Amino acid sequence: MTGIRHHATGIRLTAPAPGWSIDADVVVVGSGVAGLTAALRCAAAGLATVVVTKARLDDGSTRWAQGGIAAALGEGDTPEQHLDDTLVAGAGLCDEDAVRTLVTEGPDAVRRLIGAGARFDTTDGGEIALTREGGHHRSRIAHAGGDATGAEISRALVAAVREAALRTIENALVLDLLTDADGRTAGVTLHVMGEGRHDGVGAVRAPAVVLATGGMGQVFSATTNPAVSTGDGVALALRAGAEVSDLEFVQFHPTVLYLGADSEGQQPLVSEAVRGEGAHLVDASGARFMVGQHELAELAPRDIVAKAITRRMELHGTEHMYLDARHFGADMWERRFPTILAACRAHGIDPVTEPIPVAPAAHYASGGVRTDLRGRTTVPGLYACGEVACTGVHGANRLASNSLLEGLVFAERIATDIVERANDAEHVRDAERANDTAQTQGVAQTNDTAQTNGVAQTGSTARADDAGPAVEGTTPRTPVAADRPLAAAADPAALPAPSPLLDPEQRGTVQRIMTRGAGVLRSAESLAAAADALEALHDGAVRAAAPDGARDADARDADAPGADAPGADRPKPAEPGVEAWEATNLLLVSRVLVAAARRREETRGCHWREDRPERDDENWRRHLVVRLTSERRLVLRRTETAAFGPVSPAQAPDCAAASPIPPTTTPTTDPPPADVTEESQP
Repeated sequence: MTGIRHHATGIRLTAPAPGWSIDADVVVVGSGVAGLTAALRCAAAGLATVVVTKARLDDGSTRWAQGGIAAALGEGDTPEQHLDDTLVAGAGLCDEDAVRTLVTEGPDAVRRLIGAGARFDTTDGGEIALTREGGHHRSRIAHAGGDATGAEISRALVAAVREAALRTIENALVLDLLTDADGRTAGVTLHVMGEGRHDGVGAVRAPAVVLATGGMGQVFSATTNPAVSTGDGVALALRAGAEVSDLEFVQFHPTVLYLGADSEGQQPLVSEAVRGEGAHLVDASGARFMVGQHELAELAPRDIVAKAITRRMELHGTEHMYLDARHFGADMWERRFPTILAACRAHGIDPVTEPIPVAPAAHYASGGVRTDLRGRTTVPGLYACGEVACTGVHGANRLASNSLLEGLVFAERIATDIVERANDAEHVRDAERANDTAQTQGVAQTNDTAQTNGVAQTGSTARADDAGPAVEGTTPRTPVAADRPLAAAADPAALPAPSPLLDPEQRGTVQRIMTRGAGVLRSAESLAAAADALEALHDGAVRAAAPDGARDADARDADAPGADAPGADRPKPAEPGVEAWEATNLLLVSRVLVAAARRREETRGCHWREDRPERDDENWRRHLVVRLTSERRLVLRRTETAAFGPVSPAQAPDCAAASPIPPTTTPTTDPPPADVTEESQP
């Protein structure tokens, strides 16, 4: 690993020192399809596995998924066709190797999910019932309970976890990554929120951590994401020094039930599958406006439909359009879309007799923690899968119903890698024990492997990147140790410097800033205003955390007039707690999103710049990668091509060799803010 720079930031959330700990081989953070799949496969291989989840085990984002899971399961469909549709939707930024992995391993992964107990809707002949959604040229969306696919997948996986008696910690917010002296993953700190066996801040110590924390939709005022989707995994990864990528690409689902201009929080989704079954988008006059805009009309990729709805709203001066499916009739609505029907009727709208008012709302993060094809991040021993990860599959815009499949496929690949590395490490330990025994008996032996590698917590890093999901030849692991007080890590001096916390009352302020400045429509002006407002919040938190008479060196505007003048108003410091930690995570993720969106001076996929309306492949068919420094500055670099390239610590190039972001054809008038740096060649 000579020459590889692990950008450990030394930053953590301000929190009490851990008061208890659990030892494990693997800790999985999140209980959606990605997290539970990874946990089940690791446990089946004999690894001591602990699942940490922010709410109840069945409260992950997966259960909110309505439409289904995409895979080439139907007659005449092929992985190549699925690949083509995914690449088109991704607007030139998908990593083709990652997409090929997804679509070729996807069908068998779905069959294994069925084998684990998931029950999908079937035809009269007993075959899996398949439908179409936006961007798909074939019917390849498997669904369950009509429009309750995620709930059924969650039910099956939770049942499997309980049957396997996996250790779970519910109602627990993960705080930060623990690392050893060499910068390798050593577990996580977490706070159990008053329910369950533990209470307060503790730690799960493990050489492998899998982030499967879901999305970050709560950075916006209105979203389809549940309240727990506060970007905790991305924020943790940034503080740990991991790279994130493509965070500017936030998908706004085009058809979210419109509940009024002031409606905030989680909004009811009207699944793309409704359009897949023949519903039409219309304006107040009843005119269909998607016909002629795209060959697939209402089934165009989501970014195209969301933009079309937004343009039509601006043209007519209205706040929503309509989805008309009255021609379905009551029977079809009740049979095929019972969940959506109930949600609409709960808000006084009957889709059987009237069009549904819809408008775009934040739905899915196409970017996230940057990984390779085995789910490895740039921090040794830290993995990511599901919405928190950026595998390169989605590019600039996710294809409908690829999210559940991505979580499933890459969770299996992560489990394979963890198990293989654990077995490698076990073999090294066995060899060392044998060598010690031989030396004790006076037999001089040399074990090159043991002497060269030592006892690697996560095994060898020299491994092919394209291994499939099979987990064979595993070695039973030592049972997880009993709970015990945390010793060394409990010493505050041994922990990195705490990060100032944002007052939880500012959570709504962050959301409003992001909605105004970085929503569906963006511009240099709106993004600059958002960046300034977010930095003001960050600087306020820094000032509030500084000792009396001093100002933390992290404050960006140290010379701001009156900032430290005697008697100047200073924000009250936020107290450590779940709401403050969530607000702080939201602020960090928002700053990264806005920084990337400002720098990407084009329109591509779900990133829509009004002032840069054209797609610019020459300069911008590549990824923006962001990391956080120990000075709390954001550092941006770009990849050479649209391909993801090496990501894992054993393969990643030194960041100092990253290529500079070239100027656009029109000189930029929007320089990065003072706390954002662009890496370039030395």
